[in-house]
Amino acid sequence: MRIALIIVAALIAVPLLIGGVGGLESTGGGEVAVVRDGGPLDDNRVRQVINPGSGLTWTGLWSSTHLYPAQQRFYTITADPKRATTLGVDVVTVPSSDGVNLGIEGTLYFTLNLDHQALKTFDDKYGTRTFRAQDDRSLYAWDGDEGWSAFFGQAVRPVIDNALRGQIGAMRCAELVPSCSLLESSTLKPQDSNANIVKVQNAVDASLARDLPATLGGDFLTGLRFTLAKVTLPGEVQQAVDRSLAASAAVSEAQAKVAQARAEADANRARQDGYDKCPACAEIEKLKSLPQGITVYAPGNPQSVVVPSR
Repeated sequence: MRIALIIVAALIAVPLLIGGVGGLESTGGGEVAVVRDGGPLDDNRVRQVINPGSGLTWTGLWSSTHLYPAQQRFYTITADPKRATTLGVDVVTVPSSDGVNLGIEGTLYFTLNLDHQALKTFDDKYGTRTFRAQDDRSLYAWDGDEGWSAFFGQAVRPVIDNALRGQIGAMRCAELVPSCSLLESSTLKPQDSNANIVKVQNAVDASLARDLPATLGGDFLTGLRFTLAKVTLPGEVQQAVDRSLAASAAVSEAQAKVAQARAEADANRARQDGYDKCPACAEIEKLKSLPQGITVYAPGNPQSVVVPSR
């Protein structure tokens, strides 16, 4: 009986002991785990990498597990401060070559490199230090979405901003926002902004593919693709453009009315010249314009047309 009680106590205590000091880990479908040794007789090196969607895996006692996102992530850039959040939506404005601060609306798509050696190097570089979040907390890159956003904001966002400044800063405002030409003249000049936006997207992709590995110290982010949705003007500049467009529309409307009046006057003069040369034609036109159902028509009489009332 005593031996049986000892065995039962051991069966209960061992899982509790293992649960308190680690030993078994699993990952969900959207996360990958980097496991570091941490026992009293172990070093603190990376022990193993657990792929997404794994079952229970032995990781050793007292090991620490760092969970990173394994699915595609996206980083949203907006020009509207109301849309900015602490989790991956930032406000970005970039000056054009002619000094107009342009708001950027776009999204960067990327995926963490799931190669085991790349993940081990990434955890060595960025999983063992903290990053300051917007609320001044110090978080690890594997501290959930907030920790990942803190890492991304400090380590990756400066490279993205630099790429946008380099590409958009090389273009004039009107090349990206056609209505910006109204700031230079009263004429709206045609511009192919779509082609320039695609040009910026491709250049940003190439810049990030080159600069991010060099800055981060490894090819840690893959599938980089930047989509530039639109470029916006500052509020006061957009208001000036709207006023200019409204004024141009009013001028165009007035010019159209003048042209219409001139055309009508020319038509009346031509018509009168025809009547002067052909009085009979004038009488014929009068007859054509008479209302239907008249009973009396006496030319020269003020009461020359009589239409029966109902």
